[in-house]
Formats: sequence, structure tokens, C-alpha cells
Amino acid sequence: MKSHKTGIVSSIAGLTASLIGIGGAHAADVVGAPRPWQMDFQPAVTPVMRDIVSFHNGLLVVITLITLFVLGLMVYVMWRFNEKRNPVPSTTTHNSLIEVLWTVIPVLILIAILKPSLNLLYLSDVVPKADLTVKAIGHQWYWSYEYPDHGKISFDSVMIADKDIKPGQIRLLEVDNRIVVPVNKTVRVIVTADDVIHAWAVPAFGVKLDAVPGRLNETWFRAEREGIYYGQCSELCGVNHGFMPIRVDVVSEGAFANWVIMAKKKYAATDLKTPGSEAPGQQLAQTLKSTR
Repeated sequence: MKSHKTGIVSSIAGLTASLIGIGGAHAADVVGAPRPWQMDFQPAVTPVMRDIVSFHNGLLVVITLITLFVLGLMVYVMWRFNEKRNPVPSTTTHNSLIEVLWTVIPVLILIAILKPSLNLLYLSDVVPKADLTVKAIGHQWYWSYEYPDHGKISFDSVMIADKDIKPGQIRLLEVDNRIVVPVNKTVRVIVTADDVIHAWAVPAFGVKLDAVPGRLNETWFRAEREGIYYGQCSELCGVNHGFMPIRVDVVSEGAFANWVIMAKKKYAATDLKTPGSEAPGQQLAQTLKSTR
């Protein structure tokens, strides 16, 4: 009987994992990915994202208290000053004390919110001394990446089409070539675009930055936990806007060093768009259009 129950539990767990789109051992590696019926943020794995979550939770308490207070005032006013209880309306035109309070109290609340808000903006905007740099270039509709600190590593990262998805991969989020960075290292991300405005965003890192043609924007993250993290383009960049996923693999320093050696061979320092041929993202775009 016990083994029968264990089998049922295992079957349910396996079915749940397959519904999520993450199977087997791969599920244990995925940290930053959306979940069915998710109501909260993805797990925070960077200092910036932890502060974002903390700031959000604090503001949620403040907003809730203000809403309940205003609701209570409205209910009290409807009960206390309705026509039945006040057949003769009051002729009061103003109350100086109340007018001062409803001006000063909101100002004090805004001042209290200002300091943590500015601290968070400074933390996310000022890039500390980086251990490595990754350049992300947005195209319609895929990303290209370069590792300027590690020789001439350059590659395109294109979403895997539905027909090519393998068991354990997440639909609309999986890519053929992913970013790899070491854990507990400050990564500087330079973001730009080739055609229109895109946005490089990874929720678990607390990173979202516009990629603007002709402009270099920069941000940073320091992932404190190994795993797989997903993001997407967060700007309305065209018909295939929803097919520009981002995958970042955070690995140990040793694994990253091995990846760099492999990448220098696999992603030879040549232009991936040879004359007369389409870039991988353009091929995918044509495929997506033809399936509609």
C-alpha cells in the first residue's frame, strides 16, 4: 500500500514538472523562470533584486494602510453626514487644521519613501568595478552577444522554434546559444540595438534596460546562486517581439573557465552574418510568419 501511494505521488510530481515545461534533473537547475499561477516575483538572486523586492513589499504595506484609511473615512462620512442624520446641512466652509494635516502628512510619507527609492536607483544605475563585461545587441528578432574581456567571442542567440523543442526545455524561452557567467562575480552588461529599440530584461536579476540604436547603455548584476535564468525583450519592437528570449547560465568559476575555452573555438571571431545569407534571427522570423 505504501509503495502504491509513493508511485501516485511520484506520478503527480512528474506530471506537474511536465506541465511546467521543465523535466527531470533540469528542473533542479532552473531558478529564474515563470511558473504556472505565479503571483509573486521570481526568486531574487542579486543585491539589486533583493532591494527591489524589499522596497516593493514596504510600499505595499504603505499603500494598503492609506487605502484602508481613505476607505474608512469615506464610510464614516457616508454614515455620519447623510441626509437622514443631518436634515440641516452644515455651513462650514473649511477647517484649517484638517487642511494642514492633509497636506503635511502626504508630504511626510513621500519624504519617507524618497530615501530608499534614491538608494535603490543609485545601486542599480551605478556600475561597480566589473569582473567581466558582456555586450548584448538587439536585432529583429534575436540577440547577439560579445565577450570583449575574453578575446573575440561573439555569437547569436535565437529562440528555439516549437518544432525543435526538446523534453525539459521551456517553450518560448529556450535559445540555441546562451550567456554563461560565473557565480558571485560582477557582470557589466553593455546594451545596444541594431535596428529598433529593444529591452534586455532578466527578472531574477532585477535588470531591465533599453537597447537603443546608436547608443550604449549599461547595467550590471552579480548572481549569488548558480542556475538557469530566463528573460525576454521587454520593448514592443515589432511583430515577433514575443520571440526574443534571454537565457543566462550562472556557473562556477571553473565551469566558466572551461566554457571560455570552448567558446573561443565554437564561436570563432568571425561575422556570423555572411554576405548573401540571412541571420539566424531573420530565418526564425520567416518561419514564425509562415506558421501563422
